[in-house]
Amino acid sequence: MKRIFGDYAYTDGPRATCWWDETIPLPDWPALQGHVKTDVLVIGAGFTGLNAALHLAEQGVSVTVVDARYPGWGASGRNGGFCCLGGARRSHASLSAEFGADAADAYFRTERDAIDHVGALLDRHRIDADRHSDGETLLAHRKRGFDKLKREADQIAAEGWGDTELTRPEDLPRIGMGGPFHGALTVRTGFALNPRKYVLGLAAAAADTGAAIYAHSPVERLERKGSGRHATTPGGTVEADTVLLATNGYSSEDLPKWLANRYMPAQSTVLVTRPLTEEERAAQGWTSLQMSYDTRRLLHYFRLMPDGRFLFGMRGGIFSSPGAEARARAATRADFEKMFPAWAHVPSDHSWSGFVCLARRLMPFVGPVPGNPGMFAAMAYHGNGVAMGSWSGHLMARQVLGHANDTPAPLRRPLARFPFGGSRRVVMPFAYATYALSDL
Repeated sequence: MKRIFGDYAYTDGPRATCWWDETIPLPDWPALQGHVKTDVLVIGAGFTGLNAALHLAEQGVSVTVVDARYPGWGASGRNGGFCCLGGARRSHASLSAEFGADAADAYFRTERDAIDHVGALLDRHRIDADRHSDGETLLAHRKRGFDKLKREADQIAAEGWGDTELTRPEDLPRIGMGGPFHGALTVRTGFALNPRKYVLGLAAAAADTGAAIYAHSPVERLERKGSGRHATTPGGTVEADTVLLATNGYSSEDLPKWLANRYMPAQSTVLVTRPLTEEERAAQGWTSLQMSYDTRRLLHYFRLMPDGRFLFGMRGGIFSSPGAEARARAATRADFEKMFPAWAHVPSDHSWSGFVCLARRLMPFVGPVPGNPGMFAAMAYHGNGVAMGSWSGHLMARQVLGHANDTPAPLRRPLARFPFGGSRRVVMPFAYATYALSDL
């Protein structure tokens, strides 16, 4: 494999002490051994790959899923658990200018469809993923931010893609959101969940439907042979008519070579506290179970979970090494204490990091891999992969089955290259420094 970060990023180090790992045990999946022949090979057993495998298996297609580690080891098992609107970092106006108003409308309907899809999966397969929160709340981190929230609420109302509620700064304590915030915008779409319980529930559903799932089976070589593909793992080979790439920020630059320079992994760090007492919640004034985030470009995201623990995460990690990981966790803890000072004494023994995946045009991609017949990819959810990653896997499976028009045009446009090739991360320190200044 040829990856953009150093080796440490792909070890268990960054996910050490991840709280989700303590909430549900891992099944014992086998590693691939010998030769397997299948209709579709899915590389990556996260939200995207497992959704694709589940839908294809339900349609009677033979599916084999391989993962370099195990289902949910990557971002799908270590994110903040926000099943919410998002996936792109583009406005309706910019998509309308590029693709037309109808295509922009179709994309934003897809964001809502993605949330509904996850909810339906949880219900249909009886996956208990600790679902809670009535939509999501965006909190202004500075005074002038409330005017921006008003404009955003008006835009959402005009475009008709969500029910909203504005809360003035002085009313935040009434809804249990005490803190250094200057008003809020709540969109009544989405919910929070335990991502590990969800991804393991997906794996069980896919396996029950007929998909074969193999752990500890990294694809070391992917070759075109005849009308199909051969994938080589340490323990065996897979012969498939079609290959689906579902590796997102943990992708390899040479599987296939087209993928090189077309995605940007970026780190996000999370901490989880011990359960807060009622007195501690009251002291801070935060009693809401609403999943929330602030208006910073290097945003913070946080929520009180049903068991009383508080989850707090932030963007901004640039490097990956034991030292860099320690610094990112310390920075996350410092921001947590600054924003919620009444909880400065509360320990957070669980902290970890993982990759979100960015695209140069700030849109996810779901479609055929150019120049590689029989190969599809879905990736780049910009930190909103619970819903969009799940739905993208489903849409990718639909494309394999001949239903490409189910996927809105903005999602089908292939990924563009980042500048600077394999050294493209060189731009991140400058970009993050600019974002930090704009957040002041």
